[in-house]
Order: sequence, then structure tokens, then C-alpha cells
Amino acid sequence: MEATDLDSLVLRTANGWLQAGERAWLVTVARTWGSSPRPPGSLMAMNARGEVAGSVSGGCIEDDLVRRVQQAAAQGHGPTALPEILRYGISADEAHRFGLPCGGTVELVMEPLQGRSRLQDLMAARGQRRCVERTLHLATGDVRLRDCAQATAPVLDAQRFVACFAPVARLVVIGAGDTAYYVCQMAVSVGFDIVLCDPRLEQAPAWAQGRIAFTRDMPDDVVLALRDDDRTAVLALSHDPKLDDLALIEALRSRAFYVGAIGSRSNSTRRRERLRLHFGLEDAELRRLHGPAGLFIGSRTPAEIALSMMAEVVAAKNGTLGTAF
Repeated sequence: MEATDLDSLVLRTANGWLQAGERAWLVTVARTWGSSPRPPGSLMAMNARGEVAGSVSGGCIEDDLVRRVQQAAAQGHGPTALPEILRYGISADEAHRFGLPCGGTVELVMEPLQGRSRLQDLMAARGQRRCVERTLHLATGDVRLRDCAQATAPVLDAQRFVACFAPVARLVVIGAGDTAYYVCQMAVSVGFDIVLCDPRLEQAPAWAQGRIAFTRDMPDDVVLALRDDDRTAVLALSHDPKLDDLALIEALRSRAFYVGAIGSRSNSTRRRERLRLHFGLEDAELRRLHGPAGLFIGSRTPAEIALSMMAEVVAAKNGTLGTAF
């Protein structure tokens, strides 16, 4: 399951309702058939007052789920204390009613939350950047958590629902110039955590706040500390070989899912030669380097260059880089 900042918001909101003594539910997309607005693993939380965080469709299914909860409450009995499996869009009429495109079908797990749901433990694990498998036993509502090597698609059978929660993707940006500003803003908007590194600056730029963590540490030290995290991408944007090259060496030898560097084609060719001749990088390592970084969109301005770079980073994260659309 792909972790996003929206997932964190959903879990925090649901846990907040529980801590306040409110009834709350977690709804997860378990499986889809045909076209579907939200992929498997998508989360939504809701409470008995009809408040919602996250989504499992374009809005129509959410409305029906809220009505389901509120009607049960109005009749003097709440929903079952056990998880439910719900399907939407099985027929063409339902697909039209619930706004599912092309007759798509979505299967949901609707889970009443309680202490044994272990939301706080799950949130703590995600805060430690651990990949966690959460198993919900449908007959009892009990939850088991265990660490796993990597995230996999949700699995639903007659006895249990298993969803994996991977750490939020992280982007290390080297250099705090104009392009870095736009890269960081776009990366935050699509759910990345950011480490912005520039030892040339005495203070963090005014825009480096919130989920953009600024450091003056040497870039290669920053990358080296994160080398075992395969949910990390690295973008070298300083235009200073003394900073970019050393960081790229560590990044290309790490488990980073993407490594890119700004520069023209000629500069990128010279960079590869430096890394090969002076630092001993192998061809297999150099093939991992995206340089010039970014998809070709005819970009000219810093904002357009940042857009092309983030499109390539997101494609790498989603496993679609190089795929024809």
C-alpha cells in the first residue's frame, strides 16, 4: 500500500475521534475491478456525526457510507461491532448511481474502530519509517501488526484483511536555489517528506518549513545516513560539483529508488565521466543516474524544470518510469 500524507491525516483524524470517545470507522479499498476512482489501499475515516477524512471514491460512495451510519444511529442501534465487506458498482445501474467510471466495481472493508484496532501503534511504526503489515481478523475485529520487508497489495479473504503500510516517500534535495523551491513545494503537495540540504547557507530559506526539513550538513553525509532506505529519492540541484558529486556517489551506491541531477546534456556527460574516472563508479551504478533529471516537456523556467523532475520522481516511485502511457 502506497503511503501518502493523506494516509497520515486519515489515521490521525480517526485516532483523534477515538481518543475523544467518539464512534469512528476506518474504510479501506480492498479490491477493484475495471476502472475505479481510488486504488486498493485507499483510506477513509468517518464518525457518527458524518465527518469524513480521506476518500474511497469520487464522493458518491462516501455519501452512501455516511447515510448508512447515520440511519443506523437514528434507529437507535449502531452498525455492527464487527468489520463489514461492502461492494459498490456491481451492476450498470449501481455504477451510474455511485459515479464509478466504465462500470467499475469496488470492494471495501468497513471497520468499526476501538482500542484493539491499534491505530496508535500503527502511527508510531510509520513515524519510525517501518514497513508494517496490518492484519484485521473479520470474525473478531482483532488486529495484528508485524514488520515486513516491503509493501504489497491488500489481500482479502473470508477470514482476514491484510494491508501493508509503507513509510511516506522521502526526497533529499541538495541545493536551495529557485528550482529547489518549486521542487520542494510540488513534492510536499504529492505527499513526500523533504530533506533540504545546503551547507553554503547560514540559515534555512524562509520557505523551508513544515515538512521541509533543512540541514547544513554535508550532502554526502546526509545521503549516507539514509542509504538503507528504499523509500528515498535524491535530487542534486546545487550546480556545485563539490556538493553534488559526493552526494551522488553515496546515492548511487544506496537503495534510493531514484537518483537525479540537474544540468545540461553536456554537463551530465562530463559528470558521468568524472564519477567513473575519478571515483570509480561502475557502469551499473551510473545507469541509475538520471541526468539531466526530469521528463522532457520543453521546460524553460525553474517551475517547469521542477515539474519535469517531480514527474520523473513520482513515476519512479510508482514503478512506471519508462512505461508508455
